[in-house]
Amino acid sequence: MTFRLYPNKQIEQSLRYHRKLHKDLFNAAVYNRFTQYEKFKHSVSYIEQQNSLPAFKEVWTEYKEINSQALQATLKRVDFAFERWFKNVSRRPKFKSIRHYSGWTYPAKTGYSVESNGENGYILLSKIGRIQMRGKAKYWGTPTTCTIVYRNGKWYASITVEVLEQVLKPEILPTNAIGIDLGCKSALSITDGQNHQHIDTPKFLRNAEREIKRASKQKRGKQAPNRKKKVKASRRWKKAQSKVSKLTSRVRNQRQNWVHQVVAEIVSGNSFVATEKLEVVKMTSKAKKGKRKKQKAGLNKSILDVGFGMLKSTIKYKLEQIGGVFIEVPTKKVKPSQTCPKCGYQHKKTLDDRVHECQQCGYVQDRDIAAAEVMLYWAKGILPGFGTSLVDADVASSTSRTRKTAGSMKQLGRVKRQKSTLTGQDVETRPSMQ
Repeated sequence: MTFRLYPNKQIEQSLRYHRKLHKDLFNAAVYNRFTQYEKFKHSVSYIEQQNSLPAFKEVWTEYKEINSQALQATLKRVDFAFERWFKNVSRRPKFKSIRHYSGWTYPAKTGYSVESNGENGYILLSKIGRIQMRGKAKYWGTPTTCTIVYRNGKWYASITVEVLEQVLKPEILPTNAIGIDLGCKSALSITDGQNHQHIDTPKFLRNAEREIKRASKQKRGKQAPNRKKKVKASRRWKKAQSKVSKLTSRVRNQRQNWVHQVVAEIVSGNSFVATEKLEVVKMTSKAKKGKRKKQKAGLNKSILDVGFGMLKSTIKYKLEQIGGVFIEVPTKKVKPSQTCPKCGYQHKKTLDDRVHECQQCGYVQDRDIAAAEVMLYWAKGILPGFGTSLVDADVASSTSRTRKTAGSMKQLGRVKRQKSTLTGQDVETRPSMQ
C-alpha cells in the first residue's frame, strides 16, 4: 500500500540528499562489477560488495549517516539487475541519473517506524525525521519493508505489511465461475455461460491526448537537455516537461483506479476466472516497414490504454488473496475467437466480423462473448472436441504459489547463515569498491 508523504522544507532537502547518495552507490556498484570483470575477469557477487561496505564508508564518510540495511538493499537492486541481464530478461544494466532513480528501500524495521492504523498517520525515517503521510490501506498488519519513492515532484512511502490469512479470505468463498475476453472496443466481455456483460473501455489516454500534445508543443524552442554536448535544460523546458509529466501521471492514476474498481467487483462474486494467455509485449511491438505502421501504432495505443497486463495481474493476485483460481487458456491451441463454444467447430474470422455465426450448429452470439464462453468451457473441461486440458493452462491459486528467488532478501539471509555455520573458517573480507 502506498501513502503520500508531506515533508517540510528541511526534511525534503534531507530526502533529496539521501536519494542522491543511494543513486551514487548504485552507479558505483555497477561500475565496480564491470571494471572488475573487464580488467581481472572477476565476477563480483552481492556478498562481496556487501562485505566491502564498511571500507567504502570509511572513504566516503557521508554514507555513515545512511541506514546500513538500506545501503544493502540498494546493492541488492544492482544484483537483481545483473541477474535479470544474465537470464536475458532485461537489458544490460546502465548508470542512472537522478531523474531516473526513484528512491530507496528499508528491508527491515531498523530504519523506519510507522505511527498508523492503516489510515493516514506518520512515518519516522532514520537520520531524516518524522513525516506526515496520508492514505488508506485496505488491509493493515505488521509493517515489514518500506520503499521511499519520488515521482513527479511528490514523495511516497510504499509499505508492505504482514496480514493474517483469515483477514484476507472471506468467510464464504464465492462459487461462481466466469470467462473473460479482453478487447479494445469492450475492455472486458464477461460471461458465466448464461449471463453476459460488457465493460466499455474508459479511454483515459485518448481523452487526454489532445491536452498532452498541446503541453508537449510548449517544449519546442526551449533548451532541452543533451548529455553528449553537456547541455543542461532551461527552466522553461523543465516547467513545460513538468506539465506533461503531471498529465501522463493523471492518466496512469485514473487507469489504475479503474482497474482496481473493476477487478474488486469481479472478485467479489467469482472465485474461478478463465481468460486468454496474451503476450502484451509482442502484441504492442512496432510494425515492420511498409506494413500499415500508423494503423498498428493506433492499435498499440488502444491496447496499452486498456491495460491488458495490469488487468490480468490484478485479477490474479486478488484471486490468490481469497483462495480462488485464475486460469490462462493457451490461445494458440484453443483459438477462442475462432472456435464455437457449443460444438467446438473452428472457423476463421477477420477483425471486422463482430458476430459469431457457427456454420456447423448455427449458434449466433457476440464475438467477444463467444470467445469468453470458449475459455470458460475449456477451463471447466466441457468444451466440445477439447476435453479436460488444464495441464496446458497457467493455473494460479493460493495453494500453488511459486516464489521468485532472484533478488530475495530471504535467499540472502540463508546464504549468510550458511557462512556463519562454517567451522574453522572466517568470512572472507572482500576488497572495497574503489
